[in-house]
Amino acid sequence: MPYSREEKDWLEREWAFRAWGRAGLLSTEDYRQVLAWEADGVPMDLVVSALNAFFDRREKRDKPRTFVALKHLDRDVAKAVKLRESILRAGPALDAGKGWQQVKAPLREDPAARSAYEEWQRLRASAPSPESAGYLAHHDQIREVRASLLGLAEAALGLQAEALRKDLHQRLEASDMKEGSLVWKRAWNHHWARLVASAWALPLEDA
Repeated sequence: MPYSREEKDWLEREWAFRAWGRAGLLSTEDYRQVLAWEADGVPMDLVVSALNAFFDRREKRDKPRTFVALKHLDRDVAKAVKLRESILRAGPALDAGKGWQQVKAPLREDPAARSAYEEWQRLRASAPSPESAGYLAHHDQIREVRASLLGLAEAALGLQAEALRKDLHQRLEASDMKEGSLVWKRAWNHHWARLVASAWALPLEDA
C-alpha cells in the first residue's frame, strides 16, 4: 500500500527531530529508499521505529559518522520487520510476562500495570492478518491496552513527567514542527511513549 503524504511527512519530521534540525530526505537516494520500502510493503511505523533504533545506537558512539542517509536504516528496518513477523508466528504460546522483570520498581510491583502489559503481549501475538475482517478491531484493542499501560506508567512518574514534557516540547520546536498540527501530535505521542517506556525500562518494542 502506498505511503500517504501524512506518513511521508511523519518520516521527514522524525528525521529532523532525531538529527536536531538537520535537513534530510532530500537526495535522490533517500527518495529511492522510501520507494523500496513502500514497494516491499513495510509499514511506516516500522520505518520510524528503525530510525529511532539507528539514532539511539549512533548517539552511543564516541565518533558517529557525519553523513547519514536513509540507506543506513535498512538493517534496522529489516530487523523490525522480522521482529513483527516472529511475534505474529508466536501465537498464544508466547510468554506474555516475558521482559517484565526488567521493569523498574515501583511500576514493576503494580499488578494493574503488569496485567495490562501481559494483555498487550497476548493481543499482539494473536493479531490476525491485515486481510482478515477482524484486523482493524483487533488493532484498536491493542492500541487501547497499550495506551492504558502507558497511562499507568506515566502516572507513576509523578513530578518527573513534567520535566520530560518540557524537554520533549523544546525538541519538537527545534525540529520546526508546527505545534498542534497533525504531524506534531503524532510525533509527540510517539516520542512521549518512548520517554515513558525508557524511564521505567518498559520493554515496548514499538514505542
